[in-house]
Amino acid sequence: MVKVIISGIMGRMGKKIAEIAYQDPDVEIGGGVERPDCVHFHENVGEIIGEKIDAPVVSDLAKIIDRGDVVIDFAGNTEAVLGHLRLLAADKNKKAMVIGTTGFTEDQIKEIKELSTEVPVVLAPNMSIGVNLLFKLVQEAAKALKGKGYDIEVIEMHHRFKKDAPSGTAVKIVDILKEETGIKKVVYGREGIYENGRPSDEIGVFALRGGDVVGEHTVIFAGMGERIELTHKAGSRDIFAKGAVEAAKWVKDKPAGLYDMMDVLGLK
Repeated sequence: MVKVIISGIMGRMGKKIAEIAYQDPDVEIGGGVERPDCVHFHENVGEIIGEKIDAPVVSDLAKIIDRGDVVIDFAGNTEAVLGHLRLLAADKNKKAMVIGTTGFTEDQIKEIKELSTEVPVVLAPNMSIGVNLLFKLVQEAAKALKGKGYDIEVIEMHHRFKKDAPSGTAVKIVDILKEETGIKKVVYGREGIYENGRPSDEIGVFALRGGDVVGEHTVIFAGMGERIELTHKAGSRDIFAKGAVEAAKWVKDKPAGLYDMMDVLGLK
């Protein structure tokens, strides 16, 4: 049994994670965390998902830190997430953390890595099983096609309310492509005239935003006479919530360190 505290509990992902966690017999919800201006709307997680649960909603994680083994954080504020991780790293019980929030700066990622030497942290831009399999397939394709004349383009689309662009998932895909191909130049969108055509030493990234699209990612390897496309389309936020809960169950007793969903799913 793992006891979880859900940060960002009133957001779309927070509520969905709570619903999935409540249905899992191996998970107990210890509480929820939300912004100070929101906590007065609900005093208990049960009110948010329509169930009877002894799980208070607070604005200060420190008040309920003893009620959980793992904090699942999908808060929209990256600095708030870092604050929670700092608290967990300083706590004598060294609670674990699952981070699904995206949009961290390089300096923030550096701090997360440093704090993960104190507590186990699963940091993943996308928690779905399918997307993490996509990461693996992209890695294998890039490795196989390296130096064989294939141009690489990455296209992603999300709902109109998403704050960061490109998505954290697209950034992860680009990191994999750069690692496997050695290409360092990344172009975000295109405009203007290419006198000599598209350069071969660049990766193109395009972020589309509109409507209520949950998430779509396509990686294109375009050669002369053929094109390979790897695509993942999310139809429901359930897949991310289920992945986050599985990550919490997996990381509970792990030693301090920085992990991702490839570790959780055994894809490495």
